[in-house]
Amino acid sequence: MEQDKKGKNEIWEWIKAIIIAVIVVGGIRFFLFEPVLVDGQSMMPTLEDGERIIVNKIGYTLGEPERFDIVVFHASEEEDYVKRIIGLPGDHIAYENDELFINGEAQEEPYLSALKEEQSAGNVTLDFTLEELLAIEEIPEGYVFVLGDNRKRSTDSRIIGLVPIEEIMGSASFVFWPLDEMGFVE
Repeated sequence: MEQDKKGKNEIWEWIKAIIIAVIVVGGIRFFLFEPVLVDGQSMMPTLEDGERIIVNKIGYTLGEPERFDIVVFHASEEEDYVKRIIGLPGDHIAYENDELFINGEAQEEPYLSALKEEQSAGNVTLDFTLEELLAIEEIPEGYVFVLGDNRKRSTDSRIIGLVPIEEIMGSASFVFWPLDEMGFVE
């Protein structure tokens, strides 16, 4: 009799521990971090097709997106995109001769250095202005302008338009797969 009671108590303790673990892991995944698969070549060479990244979901709950952050956002109900924020609300964006201009000032893009070295012919990013692409002079409040690092193979704000900040899940912070690529995202 005593043995049965001990056995039932032990089973109940295991069940409680499993339930608590599921709640904690679920809470972390839902509110703080989420694994995401990089699908496609649009962020190469920064992120490769098939890599798995951790998205920090809490960062934008406490703060605002920053220029050059790599973010994951809902492009549609079925699909999430991984892109780099180039323009913030109030910015004017233009590219001329493969150089980024934000509000008329040239900007460094060190994450494109490897691609520019590979490109023997032509620019990495073709010339454009916000006026030509979207018929606006500056990015309105509540939106960002995003580009993939692999500019010639990216479906980004040049095609899909501005991204509502509320659609951003979070910032890409860490590559965890494959193991030989493990590290923080820059």
